[in-house]
Amino acid sequence: MSSSTYGSFPGARPRRLRTTPAMRRMVAEHRLHPADLILPAFVREGISEPAPIGAMPGVVQHTRDTLRKAAVEAVGAGVAGIMLFGVPEDAKKDAAGTAGTDPDGILQQAIRDVRAEVGDDLVIMSDLCLDEFTDHGHCGVLDGEGRVDNDATLERYAEMAQVQADAGVHVVGPSGMMDGQVGVIRDALDQTGHEDVSILAYTAKYASAFYGPFREAVGSSLKGDRKTYQQDYGNSRESLRELALDLQEGADMVMVKPGMPYLDVLAKIAESVDVPVAAYQISGEYAMIEAAAEKGWIDRDAAILESLTGFKRAGADMILTYWATEVARKL
Repeated sequence: MSSSTYGSFPGARPRRLRTTPAMRRMVAEHRLHPADLILPAFVREGISEPAPIGAMPGVVQHTRDTLRKAAVEAVGAGVAGIMLFGVPEDAKKDAAGTAGTDPDGILQQAIRDVRAEVGDDLVIMSDLCLDEFTDHGHCGVLDGEGRVDNDATLERYAEMAQVQADAGVHVVGPSGMMDGQVGVIRDALDQTGHEDVSILAYTAKYASAFYGPFREAVGSSLKGDRKTYQQDYGNSRESLRELALDLQEGADMVMVKPGMPYLDVLAKIAESVDVPVAAYQISGEYAMIEAAAEKGWIDRDAAILESLTGFKRAGADMILTYWATEVARKL
């Protein structure tokens, strides 16, 4: 578009639309709303008090009771959803992650607790992955050579989908990055009478250094890395292939994870689909802002809002953030 469309300086002065807070608010192209936000929450088995997570100041591993309270607070603030992660006792971890498919496992208990507490007032989501429950910390079962066995893992994911749906979850979030996971989970849900349970596909999930604090949050037992199944951070076009496969397999919503280092991928996916798009502002992103703010190097509240608005500008309809309840209250 030529400059003549708008005129030129001194007649054209874009700063006129920045003169006052009211003016800037009126012409803002993107703005946050509490309904954009989803709260990730950890619930740990066998504790009587919330356990602070050292690398994530202000975030805790909840007891079942404090998780219920957190869900009620989220509803009161207008938060849209909660994404639940279960942290079992170490003694219950095994090679197959059987605690993840135990109907009485900590994650299934947490789903039932939150559903009983807030009903349908909060969209209850659950992490559908084995990494929290395996003694080796990988997102699937291993073959005889110690590699993640994609197809054997899919069988476990089908079982997880059923028990989480039986517990009352509204949305499952398969985060393991196994090929074919969305289709297998959709079939498992439909065949067990859970056609109404939605799938939030972790479509573009990258092998990232920014997951570090999360490993503490879930008590990860990971040995090695996840580069053979999570995406390479040097790739962008690959995300569109993953997107096409997830949509073909029945994904209701799609996600990009991590968030801030992958805004280009988020924008590309948002421009390509007609389903809701989520971004996950992960633990390392949270920790960086909190740590810099603690040092007095940045304005904490301003940095939080700027980072979240960046996701909206890039095309996210929903944002998973550990600040969800706090930000929703301020909004």
